[in-house]
Formats: sequence, C-alpha cells, structure tokens
Amino acid sequence: MKTPVLSVDGVHKYFGGLAAVVDLSFDVQAGEVIGLMGPNGAGKTTLLNVIAGEYKPDSGTIKFKGHDITGLPPHKMCHLGIARTYQIPQPFVKLTVLQNIVVAAIFGRGLSKSTAEHEAAKVLTIVGLSEKKDMHADDLEEISLKRLELARVLATKPTLLMIDELAAGLNETEIPQVLDLLKEINEMRITIILIEHVMKVMTKAVDRIIVMDEGMKIAEGKPTEVMKNKKVIGAYFG
Repeated sequence: MKTPVLSVDGVHKYFGGLAAVVDLSFDVQAGEVIGLMGPNGAGKTTLLNVIAGEYKPDSGTIKFKGHDITGLPPHKMCHLGIARTYQIPQPFVKLTVLQNIVVAAIFGRGLSKSTAEHEAAKVLTIVGLSEKKDMHADDLEEISLKRLELARVLATKPTLLMIDELAAGLNETEIPQVLDLLKEINEMRITIILIEHVMKVMTKAVDRIIVMDEGMKIAEGKPTEVMKNKKVIGAYFG
C-alpha cells in the first residue's frame, strides 16, 4: 500500500476549555481531491491551520509523505510542499498582481528575482491573470482576487494544497471557472484539500468528503454517500 501524502492521526486542538478539533484521523493519497465539510464552527479552518503549522496540535501526529511534521512552523511546511489559501484573500494590496506572485516565489522557494519572475509568468497563465499582471491587487474584482490567492500559493510549488472556500462570494456564472481551475491544478499532480460550502463544487470536484461537526469527524466517503448520511443531515438541519 502506498504511503499517504498526508496522515492525520488522533489530532486534538483546544483553545482554553473549547475543543476545536477532537481526535481527528484521516489519510490523503497522492492526487486526491478531498472535500472538508461541516457547519460553521465545526473546526474545519482550525484543522487546516494545524496541518499548515499555524497552530500546534495539543496531541496527535501529522505526517507528510511518511515523515512526522507535527508542530513544524508554517515556513518549513511551505518548503516541504504544503500550502494553503485563506477564505478572505490576503494579497499585498499596493503591489501588482505580478509582484505579489514574485514575492511568494522568492520567499516560498528562495528563488532569485529573475527566476521568480519567470515562474510567476507561468503561474499567471495557469490562473488566467496574464492580462491583469500589472494591475494592483486592490483593483481586482472578487473572482480575480481568488485567482491571485491561488497563484501566490502555486508559486511556492506545493504538492499538497489546502483551499479555504474558493467559491465563497462568487456568482453562478463564476462557479464553472472555479471547477475548471481546480481540475487544472489537480492535473498538475497537486493533491487538494478543499473546504467548501457550495455543494455544486463539492459534488463535481472532489473524490471523497470528510464531514466535521463540533470538532469531530462524523462521516467520510464519496459525495453521493455523504449527502445521504443521517449524521450529516442532522448536523446541518438539526
């Protein structure tokens, strides 16, 4: 059996007396697109923060390609090939689109400025922002900000990409663009963990869904199976 790209084993995370992640375990295989679902406050974003090294787990282990990475800081996670986006994009608003990506390539991979610019040009093509490369980030509309957020993390050359609500705030005509972009990224041999509330994205983009509620995993399986699960229905509708 192949070694998983990511193994989360018995992870707990507390904030004071509040349990945000409770005894969570799952594996992610290379090339998978995993959906992470759950009502607001279920612990999904906290879990991504733990995996990305922004929070240290209180117990449990996290392994990346078989190596224990539990508690490593974010910059070391990035150098290993683990990257994440944020629900609210966080670009350098006074820099251009191109400059934002160049900065990510330099600090994420230690590239020279000229090499980073070359890599940034490739990423711009992938995310469809080549024509907006000289625009300042604070002049971009929502869908382009989402693309820029993805471009910045792709510039670090991740093998595991965690995406927090890529489709949030987008309209129905923009959702197909998101689906196409996710497919293209996955075809680059990048494994994806996706937090998403837009069901159309979940049902069409992911191979498997993990559902959390109150910090715990309550279901795991193919989208069609999970959507019929009584625990999942109860978590969302009471």
